[in-house]
Amino acid sequence: MRTLADLGDLRGRRVLVRCDLNVPLTRDGSGTRIADDGRIRASLPTITVLLERGARVVVCSHLGRPKDGPDPRYSLAVVAERLGELLGRPVAMALDVVGDSATRMVAGLGDGEVGVLENLRFEPGETSKDDGVRGAFADRLAGLAEVYVGDGFGAVHRRHASVYDVPARLPHAAGGLVLAELAVLRRLTEDPVRPYVVVLGGSKVSDKLGVIASLLGQADRILVGGGMVFTFLAATGHEVGSSLLEADQLDTVRGYLAQAEQRGVPIVLPVDVVVATAMSADAEHAVVPADAIPADRMGLDIGPASARLFAEQLAGAGTVFWNGPMGVFELAPYAEGTRTVAEAIAGLDAYTVVGGGDSAAAVRALGIDERRYSHVSTGGGASLEYLEGRSLPGLVALEG
Repeated sequence: MRTLADLGDLRGRRVLVRCDLNVPLTRDGSGTRIADDGRIRASLPTITVLLERGARVVVCSHLGRPKDGPDPRYSLAVVAERLGELLGRPVAMALDVVGDSATRMVAGLGDGEVGVLENLRFEPGETSKDDGVRGAFADRLAGLAEVYVGDGFGAVHRRHASVYDVPARLPHAAGGLVLAELAVLRRLTEDPVRPYVVVLGGSKVSDKLGVIASLLGQADRILVGGGMVFTFLAATGHEVGSSLLEADQLDTVRGYLAQAEQRGVPIVLPVDVVVATAMSADAEHAVVPADAIPADRMGLDIGPASARLFAEQLAGAGTVFWNGPMGVFELAPYAEGTRTVAEAIAGLDAYTVVGGGDSAAAVRALGIDERRYSHVSTGGGASLEYLEGRSLPGLVALEG
């Protein structure tokens, strides 16, 4: 896989950089704001290197999931503004992706200047499953530049035009962020220091089925929390009330629990949970045993005894991979499980990886210093698919 150092002289050359600037947004009467700029900050080193080498940098990314073409709610304008603040220099912004505005913006860039294209997903060709449609869009996108740099690690598991097709059309290299993320994942999969403890949370167990199957052959123990845990609890015969439940995954989860027992890999489940009448900070809530969830309540966090149990299970670990919060951390009454686990991992003398997505957002939202972890990833889904052993289209393209 080629690196930035392999691209030669970039002065005066148009370099298309595929970043992952898919940041969470908040909207209210005063407008749209970025809730967490972690992914923008993670993109800065590669962009800065290219600018220092005199490249004319054209940044592209997706944002959210607009359904029917351009949607102002998903404009990258607010991201371009923040990028400019962080870089300390002006950042041009196109009004489209590959149209007249993009063409004019790119033509107007000087050496060491940067511009941002509008949201890639405003163009249906970006995500099309039709190779011809996707390829036609890739032709237009590649036509804006002379060199391609793939640095959007959070998107490398997608077979999208800007990730998979454009690198085949231009001289290309991997950016520093992609290389750093790969080094971390190789360390997790090839020779982790043991005990290797995995903490899985988040909302859906179906999102993590593949990685659970893989981790049963790698990890020494797996701790399960978050919304996905209620499918595990139901699979063991417990009432879960109105908690998030994927009933169609119960048999699969039972199979994994049986495999784990056969392999001697403990899957540790909560012993208590915080339940509430509704997903609201103001709702009536209480701590109950995990096997005594009332039928009219929903679980929204692991309980304090579970948080202590998880911290005990983490003690002495040599390697930790954490993906997914333990509860609805955005609401104060249901944030303590995530906070306790996050602090426990941060306090370890171990190689600790926060697996992107909501886990990384939780660390920042809870005010925990990211430097206390060995690595905070930018790509939750990409990390999980790599750990599953799946081929990631964006990496295949960069290796070509």
